[in-house]
Amino acid sequence: MATPIPHFIDGARAPGRSGRSAPVYNPATGEETGAVALASRDEVEAAVNSARAAFPAWAATPPLRRARILNRFLRILEDRIDELAALITAEHGKVLSDAKGEIQRGAEVVEFATGIPQLLKGEVTENVGTRVDSHSLRQPLGVVAGITPFNFPAMVPMWMFPVALACGNCFVLKPSERDPSAALLMAEWLKEAGLPDGVFQVVQGDKEAVDALLYSPGISAVSFVGSTPIARYIYATATSQGKRAQALGGAKNHMIVMPDADLDQAVDALMGAAYGSAGERCMAISVAVPVGEKTADALIERLIPKVRALKVGPGTDPESEMGPLVTRQHYDKVRGYIDRGVAEGAELLVDGRDLKLQGYEDGYFVGGSLFDRVTPDMTIYREEIFGPVLAVTRAPDYATAAQLINAHEFGNGTAIFTRDGDAAREFAHAIEVGMVGINVPIPVPMAFHSFGGWKASLFGDHHMHGPEGVRFYTRLKTITTRWPTGIRAGADFVMPTMQ
Repeated sequence: MATPIPHFIDGARAPGRSGRSAPVYNPATGEETGAVALASRDEVEAAVNSARAAFPAWAATPPLRRARILNRFLRILEDRIDELAALITAEHGKVLSDAKGEIQRGAEVVEFATGIPQLLKGEVTENVGTRVDSHSLRQPLGVVAGITPFNFPAMVPMWMFPVALACGNCFVLKPSERDPSAALLMAEWLKEAGLPDGVFQVVQGDKEAVDALLYSPGISAVSFVGSTPIARYIYATATSQGKRAQALGGAKNHMIVMPDADLDQAVDALMGAAYGSAGERCMAISVAVPVGEKTADALIERLIPKVRALKVGPGTDPESEMGPLVTRQHYDKVRGYIDRGVAEGAELLVDGRDLKLQGYEDGYFVGGSLFDRVTPDMTIYREEIFGPVLAVTRAPDYATAAQLINAHEFGNGTAIFTRDGDAAREFAHAIEVGMVGINVPIPVPMAFHSFGGWKASLFGDHHMHGPEGVRFYTRLKTITTRWPTGIRAGADFVMPTMQ
């Protein structure tokens, strides 16, 4: 029987009242394991109102006390990582080691957030004018919302809420309805760590819940990670309602392989970056760009046996290197992209469409697939597949390879593998992409830097977490002060100049 998956409102699990729900599946077996509540507009507004009521006291809580609560939450995360990882694997399908990896990367943002009190310090200038001083403050916005994707049900929320909470905001999380349970567990752990009721809420739901957050007058800012069409919608709608918005969209990440690259290193990097988490990563490498035919032939020769040898299985099997896709719908979508690649003339060297695993015949498994001679006009080159499909697009020289990347609509992440420092420096400085790796295939910044792409991969002025996150979740106030001295000069009707 499917387990009901509720909301988390005002410090406790709250059953859905809308009468609507959606099935949650185990991707390895295809079994329906849960029924997640889908919030109505009224339920979302109840969560927002609870957060608004909690905000004044939370904003007035000294930053160091807020940081100590997050520090206790961090200890809980570390102690119970296996419990959260198992929950992620059960609903998302990724292998346990990958689930633990995403939790660790999220925990690093929590760790960064425990140090945010020192980033909230303002600036002071004495005597900007005669006996006049100025100082600035960074203050919280109020109630902010996070709308997060299925591929990282723990990490992406942790890109958002630790920074928001440390800055003094209250937070309403709308996780993906495909794998919603991780959010509830983190909410309970935050409460256990000492977070006051109402400061962190979870509303489960679909587009109705999303729109309720976007139009709610009680929400001051919205953070989003997902596909580009939805990111564009989130940004346009939120900003039209006077809210701050940061909306991270899709990606088509290229990796250039130069003739002087260590090919074995490049192949190992491609395998992990293209097929890890079944390719369901916005930072996955989905296009390899070898420079020169000789480089391309050598790369393909090494890739084919490794892709064929990928160990695909349920995420709970410690031998598995790649698990299933998240849903049957997504499984069909990825297979459709492979079909389209073949129809448009790309060379399918390894075909993962007909993978069947004994005992898991109803699971959403697609094997690793490898295309060669993919051209920029093909659908599998232009669009984000979000599956275990690697396209090889050959380039005659470095300039052509770089132009391919700069011409693409997405600008999330990219990498180059080379021993040439001059080529690496030129690539790092001239490429039109937000996150760049030099001999690093997935250049996700550490928590004390900020995460975000360019072009159609990001809508808004601020990247996620790090210093950019602090700026996004706070607003600047500047105070100019003069105390009476007994000297009165009369009214002054001109623009103050401090002369």
